[in-house]
Amino acid sequence: MAAEPSAPTRHHARIVWEGTKDDLRAHRVELALQTLLASSMPERGGDAERADPEEMFVASLSSCHMLWFLHGARERRLRVVSYEDEAVGELDGERITRVELRPRVVFEAEPGVDVLAALHHEAHDRCFLAASVNFPVEVVAEGA
Repeated sequence: MAAEPSAPTRHHARIVWEGTKDDLRAHRVELALQTLLASSMPERGGDAERADPEEMFVASLSSCHMLWFLHGARERRLRVVSYEDEAVGELDGERITRVELRPRVVFEAEPGVDVLAALHHEAHDRCFLAASVNFPVEVVAEGA
């Protein structure tokens, strides 16, 4: 399977509103065979125990970066033992203005600061989602 699609692709999500008296914003997001309970952000009256669209948006940018990072590591024959990101998006009240990715990566054998920085740079450049937004997606990686 190729790392990059050679032709346009389509991506689907199913959203089902199931508002209740307790949360008129309650809904579920169906992606592939997964279901995620969602609402609006708590600051807008949503249920803090459910995912909100802003969180999912930040998560999609983080996931995209991670997948390209792992691809780049595989291309270099580097074994990644773990990858975690505590990504944060900033909303100015009307729009997301910035997303900061904070990945922590553990390798079987440390590749060095230059290789780590190159992997993050390449992942950022190849991430379709980061290329699609009009605000900075910054990577603040440990060791890079």
